[in-house]
Amino acid sequence: MSGPSPDDAEARPRPQFGEYATPEEQRARIRRPEVTEALEAGVAPQTEQIEQPAPAAVPSAGARAKALRGPLWDRILTGGLLAYGLVSTVSTIVQLLDFPRYAESAADILGVDTTYTNLQAGYVWGAAAALVYGIGWLLTAVLTWRRLTRGRVAFWIPLVGFIATAVIAGVCVTLALVGDQQFMSAIIGSVPN
Repeated sequence: MSGPSPDDAEARPRPQFGEYATPEEQRARIRRPEVTEALEAGVAPQTEQIEQPAPAAVPSAGARAKALRGPLWDRILTGGLLAYGLVSTVSTIVQLLDFPRYAESAADILGVDTTYTNLQAGYVWGAAAALVYGIGWLLTAVLTWRRLTRGRVAFWIPLVGFIATAVIAGVCVTLALVGDQQFMSAIIGSVPN
């Protein structure tokens, strides 16, 4: 048995509702009424016009402003946390860049009179901790801004950012302090049993 004969094609009824149309042709006719008119007139539609997507509806300025905002209490709280974090980060970076003085002031708070002597490790790890604080705040600010522009609650991002940054920077500071055996002996020796 061979394929359908040319006479069978003429015997089939003419499609009325796009039964034989490809999905692309169907979408083109739905989007563009002039394509439907051209096809009904027996003229081939232009392909570049068919493949262009329909323009998206542009939201009004009021709708965009509403979509870019979350609750007022969240924006105020988030802004306050970011501002406090910036001030805290800048002051901590300044202190960490002079690590020997930073370590000695921490010892003074504990009531221990000692001098930090491992200067090379102190400056390296202090700079690393300062860098962690700076990058941590910037990353936190970017993530917070992205969430706020989507209109979502974002106050928790500065809190999580602070905790993550403080843990990583704390490891750097600890490594610098442990690098000075004399300093650590004095600190540990001052701890009551």
